[in-house]
Amino acid sequence: MMTSSEVAQVFDTILSIPGMNEVVKIDLKISRKNVLLLNHVIERGLAAKGDDKTSNLLAIVPKENLSDLKTISEECLQKASLVELSEKLSALSIGKL
Repeated sequence: MMTSSEVAQVFDTILSIPGMNEVVKIDLKISRKNVLLLNHVIERGLAAKGDDKTSNLLAIVPKENLSDLKTISEECLQKASLVELSEKLSALSIGKL
């Protein structure tokens, strides 16, 4: 089994492959339910704590790429007209903590 540092090194190598920074157009049709779920998964992943193995991988990703991912998530919510609903759901979940 690979150590966390070895996995991070492989991940970094994959992100460094020529052409990985090229912009691609994706025509994506998904349900509003899946847009909400995708947004939640992205937000949860970006807010991962330091003891999580996923956060170890995200630690090597440049901040600008993480910011781009957050922007993509927000754009999906806007296109699905779910910004207000997402904010209200977030407020509910924060209130329960």
